[in-house]
Amino acid sequence: MTSAYADSYDELQQNAPVPAPHSSAEREPGTRAVIYLRVSSAGQVKTDYNPEGISIPAQRQACLRKARDLGVTVVDEYIEPGRSATEMTKREAFQRMLARVRSQGDVDYIIVYQLSRMARNRYDDAIVMADLRKRGVTLVSATEQIDDSPVGQLMHGILATFNEYQSRQSGADIAYKMGQKARNGGTLGRARLGYLNHLDHSDGRVIRTVIVDPERAPFVPLAFELFDTGDYTLDELADELYDRGLRTRPTAKHPAKKISINKLSRMLRDRYYLGYVTYRGEEFKGRHEPLITDEDLFDRVQDRLNSSSAAKERRRVHHHYLKGSLFCGRCRRAGTTQRMIIQRTLNSKGAEYLYFFCRNRQNGTCHAPHINVALVEDAVEHHYATIRFSPTFIHDIRTQIDTVINEQEASTRLLHQQITAQLQELDTQENNLIDLAADGALPRTKIQDKLREIERQRRHLTQRLDTTSADLTDSARLIDASLTLLEQPQELHRRCNDEQRRMLNQAIFHALYIDDEDITEGELRKPFGQLHAIQRTRRTNRDVRHTAAGSQQGDNSEEATRQAGGPYSTSGVTTLLQGLQSGPCSSRTPNVELRGIEPLTFSMRTRRATNCATAPC
Repeated sequence: MTSAYADSYDELQQNAPVPAPHSSAEREPGTRAVIYLRVSSAGQVKTDYNPEGISIPAQRQACLRKARDLGVTVVDEYIEPGRSATEMTKREAFQRMLARVRSQGDVDYIIVYQLSRMARNRYDDAIVMADLRKRGVTLVSATEQIDDSPVGQLMHGILATFNEYQSRQSGADIAYKMGQKARNGGTLGRARLGYLNHLDHSDGRVIRTVIVDPERAPFVPLAFELFDTGDYTLDELADELYDRGLRTRPTAKHPAKKISINKLSRMLRDRYYLGYVTYRGEEFKGRHEPLITDEDLFDRVQDRLNSSSAAKERRRVHHHYLKGSLFCGRCRRAGTTQRMIIQRTLNSKGAEYLYFFCRNRQNGTCHAPHINVALVEDAVEHHYATIRFSPTFIHDIRTQIDTVINEQEASTRLLHQQITAQLQELDTQENNLIDLAADGALPRTKIQDKLREIERQRRHLTQRLDTTSADLTDSARLIDASLTLLEQPQELHRRCNDEQRRMLNQAIFHALYIDDEDITEGELRKPFGQLHAIQRTRRTNRDVRHTAAGSQQGDNSEEATRQAGGPYSTSGVTTLLQGLQSGPCSSRTPNVELRGIEPLTFSMRTRRATNCATAPC
């Protein structure tokens, strides 16, 4: 027993006819009780000089008084400081109490202050009550008339239903008010790192808001700027910030410490630092002061996080721009997938050499040799020459894209006209029905049915009108940027620095497979893979046409080309555009900016740009 419980019990038992025992074994069956005390939030135990707060001691006094009135002895108590009643499985003390009832069988009564302290879900309440009755345990409320009598059971059912309603109503009310606060730009919950919760006393009102934390706020933009350099993984960035003095806010349970990797990652992805508040998927302009004012910096950090995540890059000691993109070609042929990792060796003179080797060598399932890093770099550079799009192919695809887009725009305009005409016809029908209703020419119920049908048709047509606005323009821009990127890919790769090569590799390839100093396969991302498939098909068709040209001199070459899917055919391009529009591939341009790798020249199809985030198409 706790000291607070013992003192309260002694005080209430002074006039009782039977002295209080020390254990349930000393009491006769039928007179043993436990009490269950609960508050919904941990903050409720911090409202008084008493470490238990106000509510817990008050509940205890009422429960002990009820035990005295019943003539039973409280043999134990179970306290739940800061647990919601809506989820029983998460209440540790409650589960311990039920386990005792089931295993020891030394409890005859469970006393609670109110039924709501035990459950706010009528289904949970029914399940627990059935279990207690089966074991001969009676639930008693210190303040409500519930017992095993018919009237008591009726009251129990009414209270259980009301408690659930009250809980759900309170939750809906809180959710609505939180949504309203978010729409007003307010911050919900505990302040993010770099901010402090603050009570603003203004015109007699107390407003909960946030202010900038002068101790930690300067580290937030620093974290974004350092990560944007590409010189740090999340592990290294956390260490660097710790060395520079960043510590998390201390709490009652946890001292100030180094920021965790997960928290750092969430911080770098949180648009709250740009000045926005998000609630249930909606974004609102916040009232707080943004710590990141450069949205381009934020976007660059997102691209870097995404590229590192896509390649599952895990840097330990040795960093290389091919790490995360390079896989073992020998394991690939054997039907498995394994990454190439890097190893540092020193010769007798202390010179350093770096090698890539298959991770499966460590468990003896692969015997591919170690490959010098310089040879791997050369192999990758040579492979870039094989993914080049020919000038003719680039010209043909761009021409066909323009044709497809123009055809779609014409079709969309026609569909808009047709739907608009149908909507106008529905308006006319509706007006006629209203006139008939005014004249009393038709029964009112019949007119209402027809009006509802018109409204249903109007919603359907309006929805179709909205969907016709979706076009293929974004997909076309993605393809155009991809064609530009691979006009001269090998030369582009040579001019890049290491960080730009890492971005280029991860934008173009899912994986590069190497064996014996040669790239055996490059698994291309969308839309590069689809574009290369179209280019290969056209080359094959061209070879077939050239072979057949000697025996069919009289064929119409343009018609033959169209039938073979050659430069005059738009079917392949249309399929690709629609696939990029509706499929899982993002319609954004690749995560490699043309301007970020090489200044735009007049030879590129895109116009020159020096101050935009992505080269325009």
